[in-house]
Amino acid sequence: MKLPADAIIALEKMTGYLLADRPRGDKSSFLAEAGYTMANPDQLRRDLREQVLPLNAAPLPPRGYGDMYEIRGILRGPNGVGLPVRTFWMRERATGLVKFITLVPLRRERP
Repeated sequence: MKLPADAIIALEKMTGYLLADRPRGDKSSFLAEAGYTMANPDQLRRDLREQVLPLNAAPLPPRGYGDMYEIRGILRGPNGVGLPVRTFWMRERATGLVKFITLVPLRRERP
């Protein structure tokens, strides 16, 4: 299934979480491999919307606040490097809005 193109991807999620250097659960070094940094959070948000959001979303077990979805794909950064990612999205029960939740590196399967 496809999620709506106008899903909410909060800038604060980029700057306060994904691109922030964190002692635990850091994703900034992974994203930096493709050229994403605190200097270009809008690029990451735009690339999520244009490259990942249009892909097929797989439903996950619902959570307390809404229906969860996963989208797997390649996120090609500003330097041309492609990162295999899993992204998570939620359709809020209260509002019906679809929101970006997070991104995690997708480990490649070994042959």
